[in-house]
Amino acid sequence: MTDDGTGLMTIGELARTTGLTVRTIRYWSDEGALPPHARSAGGYRLYDAASVARLELIRTLRELGLGLDAVRRVLAGETTVAQVAAAHVSALDAQIAALRVTRAVLSTVARRGSTAEETTLMNKLARLSTTERRRIIEDFMAEVFAGIDTADPDIRTRLRFAAADLPDDPTAEQVDAWVELAELIQDPEFRVTMRRMIEFNAADRGPDVPAGSSLWFMSRLVRLAGDAVREGVAPDSPRAAGIVRTLIGDADPAVVLERLTAVANVRLARYRELSAIVNGLEPPSAHEDQFRWVVAALSARKAG
Repeated sequence: MTDDGTGLMTIGELARTTGLTVRTIRYWSDEGALPPHARSAGGYRLYDAASVARLELIRTLRELGLGLDAVRRVLAGETTVAQVAAAHVSALDAQIAALRVTRAVLSTVARRGSTAEETTLMNKLARLSTTERRRIIEDFMAEVFAGIDTADPDIRTRLRFAAADLPDDPTAEQVDAWVELAELIQDPEFRVTMRRMIEFNAADRGPDVPAGSSLWFMSRLVRLAGDAVREGVAPDSPRAAGIVRTLIGDADPAVVLERLTAVANVRLARYRELSAIVNGLEPPSAHEDQFRWVVAALSARKAG
């Protein structure tokens, strides 16, 4: 402290007391966050005991990431620490969301070995606004369901179809899945594939419904083929032939195989998986073993 009996400290003494550098204290003082209590005869800044407490608060708020403008308003009594903290939490949430997007894009670029052009596209897709993302989804839905909703208003429910969109606070995995999903649903070839699948499943169980087209058929396929796989039934065996007859009746195995191949498309399975991730759900089972067994069994019947 100064030796004039006032109990005031020079900026150097304040630095030693608080562990901060003279340069930092001088900067905060120049910015108006820590005005000196007084000045010496030689014009040097002097600080009192209250300055130490004020300086500790400034340091705490700065370490929490608050800007000097917010710090000054707190110290001036224009706002409270709680109010500033709440506003800062909102700002941090936005920064965290942006960082998650950045991390997801970079992770995808690294995994794919993407070109500069692909990286730019992925970055744009990931940073779309909520409205822009929904526009992409709605355009996709309108094209693949055109005319079918009117004829079969329950088709989306029966297909357990839910449009995927990022939540307000997505994980890096969800952002990553969204980038891939957005690329997929804007692919014209994929839209054709999805449309065919929906058309096949729009039909319900009935005498005029081609075998292998309805959701009911798919449920039976998973059950019967699942039993066959578990029991080790060979797809080209006589027993498999009986299972196939139970499944498709008198329908042409070649026709059913064609329909089944359309529905069991690898990209459709990936679409379902990505949609589930984006929506925060458990990815659905692709029933790959069951479909593989039925395809082999149908191929054996077709060849025979």
